[in-house]
Amino acid sequence: MHPRSAYRHGTPASPLAPVRLAAGYGRKMSHDAQDAAADRFLSSEGLQFVTDYHLATLSTLADDGTIHSVPVGFTYADGIARVITGGGTQKVLNAARGGIATISSVDRARWLTVSGTVSIHEDADTVADAVERYAARYRQPRVNPLRVAMLVEVNRAMGSAGMLASNQPQRP
Repeated sequence: MHPRSAYRHGTPASPLAPVRLAAGYGRKMSHDAQDAAADRFLSSEGLQFVTDYHLATLSTLADDGTIHSVPVGFTYADGIARVITGGGTQKVLNAARGGIATISSVDRARWLTVSGTVSIHEDADTVADAVERYAARYRQPRVNPLRVAMLVEVNRAMGSAGMLASNQPQRP
């Protein structure tokens, strides 16, 4: 049986077990509070950038060690980047093996990349929170009973001039 179909049919072969909870999970802030909060990684310009409508590329490592990059919508708050997706996708299978993920977004000369430890969440509260955040930034996503939330606990950020918090090293 293909690993994706095993997950879709709910068999014990689910690649999502065990699930690690990302630090900061469960903290909800209003959008006003997010704007007012000092962010460890992003400047106010960077925080605005991750609020505006920009798509991104999510990169994970495939089981053969190659980079798997796909377009995604993502949200960011409190050092956590969130991506919603179907549970049996290749990005979920890659993330379920543990490791890191990188999300890069570009708009003309402005760009931002965040990376960190990735975890997969199937629980209804985490998924609903990620969907709510996604809908606020992009649009209400279609119903997907297999939806999961990928949470990236950011430990590194790079970006164009003005995107990073003053404590972050500025990179070209």
